[in-house]
Amino acid sequence: MGATRLLALIGSEPGYRVTFVAASPGTVTSDSGMRLCADGPLPESGQIGTLLVPGGSGARDMTPDDAFVGWLRRAATRSARVVSVCTGAFPLAAAGLLDGLSATTHWRYAHALATAYPAVDVQPDPIYLRQGRIWTAAGVTAGVDLALALVEADHGVDIAQFIARELVVFLRRPGGQSQFAGPVWSPPARQPSIRAAQDLIHADPAADLRVPVLAARVGMSERHFSREFTRTLGRPPGDYVEQVRVDVAKRLLESEPVLVTVAAARAGFGTAETMRRAFLRRIGVAPDQYRRYFATPSHTDGRT
Repeated sequence: MGATRLLALIGSEPGYRVTFVAASPGTVTSDSGMRLCADGPLPESGQIGTLLVPGGSGARDMTPDDAFVGWLRRAATRSARVVSVCTGAFPLAAAGLLDGLSATTHWRYAHALATAYPAVDVQPDPIYLRQGRIWTAAGVTAGVDLALALVEADHGVDIAQFIARELVVFLRRPGGQSQFAGPVWSPPARQPSIRAAQDLIHADPAADLRVPVLAARVGMSERHFSREFTRTLGRPPGDYVEQVRVDVAKRLLESEPVLVTVAAARAGFGTAETMRRAFLRRIGVAPDQYRRYFATPSHTDGRT
């Protein structure tokens, strides 16, 4: 029934013709053990509408000299658009297709992508990004979000919304990857004074953690402390403190039936409004929305 209605919306012909190609035709086994059958080898001629590169452990290990990367570089010149899902961004970067562009990948591998390819502006939070004809998506199910965005770009919002309803997913998922990622702690600093400041922050996020207070606690001037903290950890003290507090509040909202105002106080934000602004800035959703998405069932009164 759904397929019939969809054909009625987009016309008598399917909206896309999909061809699965691989270095060698035949069975391809994915990281999960799923076996897929390639329709043919990598084509060296002909126009391509959407060239889509999936992720996987092999994708992360590719270099600019790999045969597949060379083929990808050539195939991109005859493709209307080039798309990657998850760590499929690594071959695109190796082929030079992301140089000077913003791109995303699974949050767990964003740092590795940025380190390996400094010419790419790696954004670890977006579910997907479009840069002209280049589209990149985050991990696994973000491919669904990206596919819906491609359908909307090609066939309009009505068809994309219809497909989203059929799949029972958001047409545009609220927030970014940060709401799904685990706490991102910076490694302990080697400098004893900065390490001591880190310990103070993590030991009691609700304490007074303003720069003058932290600097005095570790025996440094405010200016020197701020400069050394930023140089050592790659972010200023205030930014670090806010991230720790957001992570604490996320765990409270996930696991305890506390009011948002209580979570804000226990995490060190002081007011619910301050916490709300931090959540929107860091993860793209408000605290009450985050609770609805991620709270354990025993703490949602059965409504989630």
